[in-house]
Amino acid sequence: MVHGAGFRDRAAGVNYWGRIPRYLARAGVKVFYGGTDAWGSIESNVRQLRRTVLSVLAETGAEKVNIIAHSKGGLEARRLINTADMAFRVASLTTISTPHRGVKAMNLAFQFPEWLYRFVSFWVDLWFMILGDRNPDFYNGSLELSAKRCAEFNRLNPDCRSVYYQSYAGRLRFFFGDVLYLLTWILVNLYDGGNDGLCPVESAKWGCFRGVVTTRGVLGISHSGILDLYRIPYKGVKIPELYVDIVRNLAGRGF
Repeated sequence: MVHGAGFRDRAAGVNYWGRIPRYLARAGVKVFYGGTDAWGSIESNVRQLRRTVLSVLAETGAEKVNIIAHSKGGLEARRLINTADMAFRVASLTTISTPHRGVKAMNLAFQFPEWLYRFVSFWVDLWFMILGDRNPDFYNGSLELSAKRCAEFNRLNPDCRSVYYQSYAGRLRFFFGDVLYLLTWILVNLYDGGNDGLCPVESAKWGCFRGVVTTRGVLGISHSGILDLYRIPYKGVKIPELYVDIVRNLAGRGF
């Protein structure tokens, strides 16, 4: 399982994936974490992710791993697959709310004076280094989420035929669906349309698109809600069980 930007696998006693790993373990699934930095660049995190995958294969004796990645972690997993001989060590990649085509609203970051963006990045890096990041790089890590950077990323990282790709998107129905994303939902909606507070629905579609995860009510599922961060019994969808279903479907397909 590969986390997204701005958080670690575990921080301050909080599991990035909520109850999901526990539900998967109960279903007989062996769960491992990517161990990447919260604000590492794609290239930096891929080096760590490669070490993790090789370690998991050595520990379990398996030939391949199945990766479930959220947000920026999906881009890192795609880059991993295109690195050296790693395509033959990955059976499938399931991305959850990953901005494969970037976020158009993030292109605004290029309008800021570079010195100012680097100044802010310095302090963000310092903070996340204190929290445990080995190679924080907020400057590149954040810009890599822009539509501008993702267009180049996609050109350089085509899908590998030996790997099965599938994706899911989350969606907030209204800006007040999650107070954590009040302003970002409005901004992303203005430039990119429907989104989960950070990731546009259209940008999340990659490989075999499995659909939009949202509720039957008025709120919807946010970028954090799809991780079971809030442990809310959403109307019409049970987040931990969604992941169990994902793994069962992969097993049924021979992965």
